[in-house]
Amino acid sequence: MTAIKHALQRDIFTPNDERLLSIVNVCKAGKKKKNCFLCATVTTERPVQVKVVKVKKSDKGDFYKRQIAWALRDLAVVDAKDAIKENPEFDLHFEKVYKWVASSTAEKNAFISCIWKLNQRYLRKKIDFVNVSSQLLEELPKVAEESVPSGENQSVAGGDEEAVDEYQELNAREEQDIEIMMEGCECAISNAEAFAEKLSRELQVLDGANIQSIMASEKQVNILMQLLDEALTEVDQIELKLSSYEEMLQSVKEQMDQISESNHLIHLSNTNTVKLLSEIEFLVNHMDLARGHIKALQEGDLASSRGIEACTNAADALLQCMSVALQPGHDMLLAVTQQQQRFSDLREHFARRLASHLNNVFVQQFTQGHDQSSTLAQHSVELTLPNHHPFHRDLLRYAKLMEWLKSTDYGKYEGLTKNYMDYLSRLYEREIKDFFEVAKMKMTGTSKESKKFATLPRKESAVKQETESLHGSSGKLTGSTSSLNKLSVQSSGSRRSQSSSLLDMGNMSASDLDVADRTKFDKPQIFEQVLSELEPLCLAEQDFISKFFKLQQHQNMSASVTEAEDLDGASLSRQHSSGTLLPVSSEKDMIRQMMIKIFCCIEPELNNLIALGDKVDSFNSLYMLVKMSHHVWTAQNVDPASFLSTTLGNVLVTVKRNFDKCISNQIRQMEEVKISKKSKVGILPFVAEFEEFAGLAESIFKNAERRGDLDKAYTKLIRGVFINVEKVANDSQKTPRDVVMMENFHHIFATLSRLKISCLEAEKKEAKQKYTDHLQSYVIYSLGQPLEKLNHFFEGVEARVAQGIREEEVSYQLAFNKQELRKVIKEYPGKEVKKGLDNLYKKVDKHLCEEENLLQVVWHSMQDEFIRQYKHFEGLIARCYPGSGVTMEFTIQDILDYCSSIAQSH
Repeated sequence: MTAIKHALQRDIFTPNDERLLSIVNVCKAGKKKKNCFLCATVTTERPVQVKVVKVKKSDKGDFYKRQIAWALRDLAVVDAKDAIKENPEFDLHFEKVYKWVASSTAEKNAFISCIWKLNQRYLRKKIDFVNVSSQLLEELPKVAEESVPSGENQSVAGGDEEAVDEYQELNAREEQDIEIMMEGCECAISNAEAFAEKLSRELQVLDGANIQSIMASEKQVNILMQLLDEALTEVDQIELKLSSYEEMLQSVKEQMDQISESNHLIHLSNTNTVKLLSEIEFLVNHMDLARGHIKALQEGDLASSRGIEACTNAADALLQCMSVALQPGHDMLLAVTQQQQRFSDLREHFARRLASHLNNVFVQQFTQGHDQSSTLAQHSVELTLPNHHPFHRDLLRYAKLMEWLKSTDYGKYEGLTKNYMDYLSRLYEREIKDFFEVAKMKMTGTSKESKKFATLPRKESAVKQETESLHGSSGKLTGSTSSLNKLSVQSSGSRRSQSSSLLDMGNMSASDLDVADRTKFDKPQIFEQVLSELEPLCLAEQDFISKFFKLQQHQNMSASVTEAEDLDGASLSRQHSSGTLLPVSSEKDMIRQMMIKIFCCIEPELNNLIALGDKVDSFNSLYMLVKMSHHVWTAQNVDPASFLSTTLGNVLVTVKRNFDKCISNQIRQMEEVKISKKSKVGILPFVAEFEEFAGLAESIFKNAERRGDLDKAYTKLIRGVFINVEKVANDSQKTPRDVVMMENFHHIFATLSRLKISCLEAEKKEAKQKYTDHLQSYVIYSLGQPLEKLNHFFEGVEARVAQGIREEEVSYQLAFNKQELRKVIKEYPGKEVKKGLDNLYKKVDKHLCEEENLLQVVWHSMQDEFIRQYKHFEGLIARCYPGSGVTMEFTIQDILDYCSSIAQSH
């Protein structure tokens, strides 16, 4: 760096009469560019100008060039970034802020120090130094430029720091004295040597006066020294007296120390006594259990309300005594240890007694549930489930004791939880299965009361044996699940030969039900009653479990229950038959697992009931889909993760599959429909069944949440109907294709117009168009040419005109003269025409079916077509045989009379 400094001074600054004072190697912050140098310079001529110059190396790298210079008076702020830690970055605030990064912290500090010194010496406007260490900012005396000779200024500017440090500026008083002295001598300014000699002489005079004054005061000095000797003697005497006093005080101090130590020991003893008394009072007040509480815990009656309340208060008091926060060292006291052991024995004894009593209550509840088999029949007749509210009300009296047991002995609490689940699962299983048996019998229409309740009562010996097994077990309980009684539905006769094809879902001939039979199931009497009974039963049991087992008040479980991952619906379903309580990560999961264990039979029973309803009549899936969707939506609004919501959601999937299967079976059976070759087709079975399905669906899905599923089913069904109508029409042999298409699409259009199904508007327009097109086609095809010879004659006339013969000249053709025209007209008198129309009416009547009643519509269209042909013939006669007087032997009015009389006669 020294070599660079000399090179810059030589090449750049000396030619400009400037001296380089400090240099720093920098680059711009945040940019990777070539380095440059910042130089602090001063001019060698007066007035002195201080600058900061940026010097950059040339692109070729062989010399340096001056890039930009700033006057130091334009510098406002110097920011060193950090006054404590070493940081090479610094900012110079001129007209804009320049951010630099020095090659080293030492160079940055030296440069900033130089800038500070130049500011102190040459500038009146002080620069703000921010984040600069105080060690770099050392005060320098401000040198007046007028008092410094040119040589000295140049020496200081050249960097002679010692000269700057030795110089001291005159203060105001010194300046004033010098001015007064110079005013007293006239030659002070004109002749400096004379002024200096004068000052020298005055100084000698003053020195002589000082020496004389000192010699005159020698006597006074001797007196002063004598006085000092006397004072020293007095001080020695005082010191001797103080020493004696100190020895006396030392003995007093020892006595006072002994007294102070004795007082300290007395105070310490009193403090310890007070603390001991406080500790004893604390232990006595917090670890002393009243005799009444002890008696309640040992002998309290857990069957009465008063006894339960006493036991609850005693249990709370015991818990408070056992949960007292003891100070360090308390556990080493024998009395505390004995009291803790006594509390532990009381807790163990009461927990065992409480668990045994609650287990007996569970068994009693189960036994009473078995004893209600006689009243259960009455519930089953009304399709209602027994009410467990009395049992819940009796057990809720023990809720606080269960909370105490949960916090003090989680093992027994968990055992009671398992026992409750085992007992209740058996009781609910029997009640729910019996309930579903009655629901199935009502669904299948069984009328004998003996069959309804043949399976409800159980043998007393079986009940007694099962109850004894429950009494004998306080841990895991296993019970055999009663088998589901499978119902067989008897077949009935077929309702009709063709239209039953859409209803025969599966192998059940009992699906031959008419619409009136279906509306019986549409009323909320079976499936809706089943769901309405199950929902409050599950919600009441879940609410009881939450309150009784205290699963919503404590977030921390005992150490015996480890945290586990949250179980999804599939894994929870696999625990239906499990006899152990799985680890849970939250108490909501524990409630859900308990509900799954207790009501493990609800989902399979619901699926069996749904399967039976679908087997009885697949259209039942429509009603079940609507009702199940509503109940699922209601349950999810309450708690989406609850047992009821999950179970109903799983069952809803089954119902939706049955609904989709019903639609698929209808489409499949449309494709399998076969029409007899010997009889006319008429309205196809699946067209009539679509009307029946749509009418039933509209009544069921009115304002339902699952309307979108029905619209999708409509779209699939109507496309299947359209495709298979055309297929049957193409395969029909006895009935013309146009008749099959016309009648069936007319029926479809009428059905869609009546039901006003918004999603089938396009299909309704398409059905109308197909009906119109095939009606016109059938009329033209069936009517044909009723005046055949006359029609052939006029075809020849039109052919001649097409060949270029004028219409009025056709009568001159030999084959088409007036005589030939009259011969042909005479062959079609009014009597023959009426006979031909009568035969046509009979033919159309054979083709059309009575069910759709389109005969008059078709006959009216044929009448219009025949009149159109008649008018065409009259027009040709008028144009080709003008003035001949040739006319038809019957008129348009005759045609209208013939058609009307034929229609009335039939």
